[in-house]
Amino acid sequence: MNIHEYQAKQIFKKYGLPTPKGIMVESVKDAVKAAEQLGGPIWVVKAQIHAGGRGLGGGVKLAKSLEEVETLANEILGMTLVTHQTTAEGKLVQKLYIEDGADIQSEYYLSVVLDRKLEMPIIMASTEGGMNIEDVAENTPEKIVIVPVDPAIGFQSFHGRKLAFGLGLTDKDEQKNMIRFASKLVAVYMDNDAEMIEINPLVKTGKGEFIALDGKMGFDNSALGRHPDIAEMRDLSEEDADEVEAAKYGLSYVALDGEIGCMVNGAGLAMGTMDTINHMGGTPANFLDVGGSANAETVAKGFEIILKNPKVKAIFVNIFGGIVRCDRIANGIIEATKITDVNVPVIVRLDGTNAPEAAEILKNANIANLIVGDDLGDGAAKAVAAAKGN
Repeated sequence: MNIHEYQAKQIFKKYGLPTPKGIMVESVKDAVKAAEQLGGPIWVVKAQIHAGGRGLGGGVKLAKSLEEVETLANEILGMTLVTHQTTAEGKLVQKLYIEDGADIQSEYYLSVVLDRKLEMPIIMASTEGGMNIEDVAENTPEKIVIVPVDPAIGFQSFHGRKLAFGLGLTDKDEQKNMIRFASKLVAVYMDNDAEMIEINPLVKTGKGEFIALDGKMGFDNSALGRHPDIAEMRDLSEEDADEVEAAKYGLSYVALDGEIGCMVNGAGLAMGTMDTINHMGGTPANFLDVGGSANAETVAKGFEIILKNPKVKAIFVNIFGGIVRCDRIANGIIEATKITDVNVPVIVRLDGTNAPEAAEILKNANIANLIVGDDLGDGAAKAVAAAKGN
């Protein structure tokens, strides 16, 4: 789960991490009032969407008068913002964050993320603040400092020194300020079961202090039960409507760009299914894991969500029957086609408990656009052929 910048900064403040003063608003009128309340003389008008690169997309602008605040708020609020972290359709800006200007001497990049290879969090920092970290990593990787932090020992002073020296900080007070800031940021990450925290830019003021000028946070969904205060920050309007609907039925769904809808039980099998479709010359239209208890209702809902995508030309149902027998799944698929109007070919491959019985049920169902696959490769090949009209 991701949150907005203004929400991330609320969390930062609880841990004593310095941020500029700011007020979230949802109208132009309130934007001007917020600017008046902050006092100025300089304000930053920021679009609030769940994506980075807002400044490059025109979603972050500086105002030097209340009139400019009003003008910029009119421009940004309601715009569709496209950045390198959004889809081509972009995101609708429904909230603004009006923030005080800051004394900026230098800009840095600072984040805490999970390194799955090391199996521990890492602090990642760079002197190239304000830029896309992906571009820095590709063009000047030597400018990125990486400091792994083993949760068994937590953040220690040597972590902070490696970070400060790596960023080229020579002033003792600035080094201490950076170490203190990084220590608190790691605490935010660990205490709140975050998956990612990114500050870009982190600015150094003329006094050698560090301020989070930006804030981006993502959390482990499985741990939200331990953090009801963070769960309340969820903004469903920023999430894919189909993914939200799928979650209500216990389905894990992610839309992709292909033309073969996938319905699978188990994340590993789902990934293998998509790889096999690609290997056979097709392209998956989605990731959809129906879990270990597929029934007529969940399968019908899966069909309904998949078919909302106009690009889908065939659906490949690839389910391994373990706890739930294949014959029950087959009957569920047949019932689901009665509940939902499935107007594209459906290729079904079932394996596991009672697979032969399931195959007979499907073959005797007399459903015109239902095709049985003998195995994973055969099913994927038939799905690709069906999508191509063969």
